[in-house]
Amino acid sequence: MEQRLFSNSIDVNGAFPTLQRRLRLGVVGGGRISGMQAMAARMSDYWEVVAGALSSDPQKAKAQGEKWRIEDERCYSSFTEMAQAESQREDGVDAVMITTPNHVHFEAAKAFIEAGIDVLCDKPLTNEIAESEALLTLAEKHDVVFGVSYTMSCFPMIRQAREIVQSGGIGEINQIHVEFMQDWMVPEDVSDADHVKWRLDPKKSGSTSCVGDIGTHAAHLASFVSGHKLTNLRAEMHVCGAPKPLEDTVFMTTRYSEKIPGTLMATRLASGNRGGLRLRIFGSEGGIEWSLDNCDVLKFNRYGEPDQVISRGHGHGVSPSVERLIRAGRGFPEGIIESWANLYTEFALAVAARKDNLAIPDDWLAFPQLAEGVAGVRFIEATVESHQAEGAWVKL
Repeated sequence: MEQRLFSNSIDVNGAFPTLQRRLRLGVVGGGRISGMQAMAARMSDYWEVVAGALSSDPQKAKAQGEKWRIEDERCYSSFTEMAQAESQREDGVDAVMITTPNHVHFEAAKAFIEAGIDVLCDKPLTNEIAESEALLTLAEKHDVVFGVSYTMSCFPMIRQAREIVQSGGIGEINQIHVEFMQDWMVPEDVSDADHVKWRLDPKKSGSTSCVGDIGTHAAHLASFVSGHKLTNLRAEMHVCGAPKPLEDTVFMTTRYSEKIPGTLMATRLASGNRGGLRLRIFGSEGGIEWSLDNCDVLKFNRYGEPDQVISRGHGHGVSPSVERLIRAGRGFPEGIIESWANLYTEFALAVAARKDNLAIPDDWLAFPQLAEGVAGVRFIEATVESHQAEGAWVKL
């Protein structure tokens, strides 16, 4: 019997605990995003990458595995083979990250769930709502941990914003605005790049490109911080640059909990914008504002009082639950890799708790889970439905 991962006692109010060993992580998909996520997983100090299905070509899979320092026998050319083999090993993977193009997510996730292996999957979860709901049923049946890579929710200042808003710091919310403005599709020949082709291919990306890729991040972030579900939207999807088979821009009016109005905009044609993610939530007593380009800072105001600027770092207004997601002191910047590392930290603790058959408080870990991935797919389908109905209101 394998040793427990947690020590005998856990202080859920203090820093996140170390485990008795690093967890074993498998990788499905060998693109550049998988490299970034593996880097973040290692940074968390909870994971080591030990297996991978990095290409469907056996020779390329072995060559990629060598670069990743994965043993030859654990370099697979299919996720099905990997799930079966790893589930039979005494030292098999504890979890797998799925970083393939969208159309592979369902079958890959299904294979590992059925093998009893925990999963962290890129977003959007699937291209079809029926598939995402099937994963929800399977995950519940096999009792696995399933996380979704809505990484923006793992920035410390986003967690701080969430605590402020949900503790009533800005009063009763009266509007929510979120935008994700990028510019990497401005060049007319951008569609020729290998990492772009699948994002514009309906067979792989699904019914949307911009909406599914970055619009879902914006929608998730707004609900995550506000605590309100996105319930209604009306949307217009556009191709603003060179002709493309899928949209590069979306503008929408939104409602949360059926009553709180808002806006959501996402584009890849906003010249001069790189990160471009911005969230603003206003209430009866104040507001908060955060942007990806300045992710270490949160603007918080109470109406009629001096504005506050809370910066990431230990102390100085940062709550204890946020501090455990911080690695560097104030004045030393952190970024997207650290945010992913926070995701992999919380995911690791959930995986370890499942393996130790340990009950943990519901509010201890806040990483995005499977139900949020399903909501993201519903958001995509509602957006397409509204656009096709010439901007009519659609209820999610």
